[in-house]
Amino acid sequence: MWVTNYLRRKLLGIMGAMAYLFITSCSESASHKTLFFAHSLPISHPVHKGIVAMQETLMEKSGGKLQIKIFPDGQLGSEREMLELLQIGSLAMTKVSAASMSSFAPEYKVLGIPYLFRDTEHMFKVLEGEVGKKILESGSDHLLRGLCFYDAGARSFYTLDGFIKTPDDLKGKKIRVMNDQMAVNMVNDLGGSATPMAYGELYTALQQRVVDGAENNVPSFVTSNHYEICKYYTIDEHTMVPDVVVVGTKFWETLNDVEKEWLQEAANESVAKQKVYWQETVQENMKVLKEAKVQIYNPDKSPFIAKTKPIMEELMKDPNMKKIIDQIKDH
Repeated sequence: MWVTNYLRRKLLGIMGAMAYLFITSCSESASHKTLFFAHSLPISHPVHKGIVAMQETLMEKSGGKLQIKIFPDGQLGSEREMLELLQIGSLAMTKVSAASMSSFAPEYKVLGIPYLFRDTEHMFKVLEGEVGKKILESGSDHLLRGLCFYDAGARSFYTLDGFIKTPDDLKGKKIRVMNDQMAVNMVNDLGGSATPMAYGELYTALQQRVVDGAENNVPSFVTSNHYEICKYYTIDEHTMVPDVVVVGTKFWETLNDVEKEWLQEAANESVAKQKVYWQETVQENMKVLKEAKVQIYNPDKSPFIAKTKPIMEELMKDPNMKKIIDQIKDH
């Protein structure tokens, strides 16, 4: 295993260095600059389609002077590894979950609070307003500048045996979660046993019943093929954690004002298209689940909200976090 990890680190280092050399070798007098944009999702995913929309818009706005080259499917590593490549200037851009950003900029933690948003409309009203702008900017102190938020849907539970109709149904169940403390606390507070695990290991873990279930949005549930194993999907929508398009400040600072404007505008305009791709994909995926005989249940959310309330209360002990949460509630 250590040999595999060593080779992987070496490969990442080489590819990062290549990206850095390629990017920095493009001067303002060159015919164009290329931004290397890596992410962990498959090309069939609606978030990838949003990134392609950004790529096309930037090409059009800049007349080809500023271009994006996309590396999907985790080719350049995990979300954390890609963020670290941004920080050292070896990669220009990435797309990660807001949960991953919370390890670098604490303001992002707020977005992982269970049942924070009333619905998708409320979420984007917040994210596309002053609160969202401040959260995106908060990463700059850590060399990670947020450009925009993408819709990543609502996360819900899917399990091997039976629905999660109430929190009591989680007792004794091992539920895979992201390596994020808030996600761990949420499942534990609901009565389950939170089990952090790499996403790529989850299919086999479900097959072998190492875990009893997991939680994610509909497109991820389908594109991961987890629906082939888990036939119970409980749409409790416990969190709406958006995705974030991030540019490394080391690369951002190599752009002139016009190039920065092109890139920000391309990111902003891609958001509307990505929302449409997301909704279309959800509708298509729900048909896939129905054909695969996955059973769907919509529970009463009240007991789930009550059980997870301490997570918000704990975070609100921090004055800065309380200010952000209060602003979100007031929207």
